[in-house]
Amino acid sequence: MKIDLGDLNAFVTVARARGFRDGARASGASASGLSEAVSRLEAQMGVRLLNRTTRSVVPTEAGQRLLERLGPALTEVETALDVVNNFRDRPVGTLRLNVPISAARLVLPAIVPRFLAAYPDIEMEVIAEDSFVDLLAVGCDAGIRYGERLEQDMIAVPIGPRVQRFATAASPAYLDHHGRPQHPRDLLRHACLHGRFSNRPAPLWEFERDGETVQVDPKGPLQVSIGTATDLAVEAAIAGMGIILLFEDWLRPHLDSGALEPVLEPWWLSFPGPFLYYPGRRLVPAPLRAFIDFIKEPMG
Repeated sequence: MKIDLGDLNAFVTVARARGFRDGARASGASASGLSEAVSRLEAQMGVRLLNRTTRSVVPTEAGQRLLERLGPALTEVETALDVVNNFRDRPVGTLRLNVPISAARLVLPAIVPRFLAAYPDIEMEVIAEDSFVDLLAVGCDAGIRYGERLEQDMIAVPIGPRVQRFATAASPAYLDHHGRPQHPRDLLRHACLHGRFSNRPAPLWEFERDGETVQVDPKGPLQVSIGTATDLAVEAAIAGMGIILLFEDWLRPHLDSGALEPVLEPWWLSFPGPFLYYPGRRLVPAPLRAFIDFIKEPMG
């Protein structure tokens, strides 16, 4: 039986992603193309490999057995091809990164254009989201996260600024009307604009000064999804709806223009910058190796 390698790869992609749309996003192929490839594979093999419903795609018992054997084999094929890639003068291929929206906005713009100019044969795909995913399951080579969110079996390389700060700010009009907080606990008497991850409660606001750490849980009229709706909270702060806490670099243009005024700046919390992380249990693909070497350079 002659089976097309591309059809096998399509099956693995869909089975790992548990869906044709998510598989398409991970692989760069179309959902319809993946569906046709899997249907063709099932017809050739004479067995159903995936159970499909309107809400999910789950491997059958036969599909699960095939997935368990195919995954390592296809990884070996990719590794073998990449060994050859290392003999080229310039690496070629696709580099897929999974990053927080904050990194896509604040870290990568200073790096990606120069990297792609230096390596014209590399294509980069950046998937920006703030949910925590299995890199290999979604077809990514590496990701960007902060230290406390890194898995232990990952290799981490510093990327971007090594120190960042959370800043609090509000419009001058809001502060003129409601007063300017002098201590973090004063925020409990103010309208505050919150961000939260979709699957967890809104985090406490944390401040630090001269060794003293203060956490508060202020209330306010607006709560948004961190990353995807953060700009809405920024615009609300500019419009005078309350005080916002966010990455200083995100707010910096508005602080510099005067649209927002710093609040409690001596208390702003500093924290280590992000890391590029990738699995340490397999050969590093040539495009990823080039990117790692690039960000290790002083200008990277």
